[in-house]
Amino acid sequence: MDAKSAAWAVILIALVSANLPWLSERVLLVLRPAGGRAKAAWWRWLEWTLLYLVIGALALGLEQKVNGQLYPQGWEFYAVTLCLFLVFALPGFIYRYDLRQRLVGQGEQASAIE
Repeated sequence: MDAKSAAWAVILIALVSANLPWLSERVLLVLRPAGGRAKAAWWRWLEWTLLYLVIGALALGLEQKVNGQLYPQGWEFYAVTLCLFLVFALPGFIYRYDLRQRLVGQGEQASAIE
């Protein structure tokens, strides 16, 4: 795998991973919440943070494998990657807290009309 394809792979994996906490009702993507309740928002943010760290570790591993060394990064690099991961999570966040309620509301309106 060359550097360009490794970079694109990390970006695509990050895009999917950033949305997983908002698209899944399972805690840590494995366990169902106790009592059949919806997953709490703080769990979603904790999962999102953990996924950011996992994707960062994956990116470091790929950099080591492709380049043979890790290039030193300052705090600015990590601030930018955190913000980018936050932007990647926006579609899942909007779906969870805005779009899904609107879609469910429209479905209820349509069934009430019939």
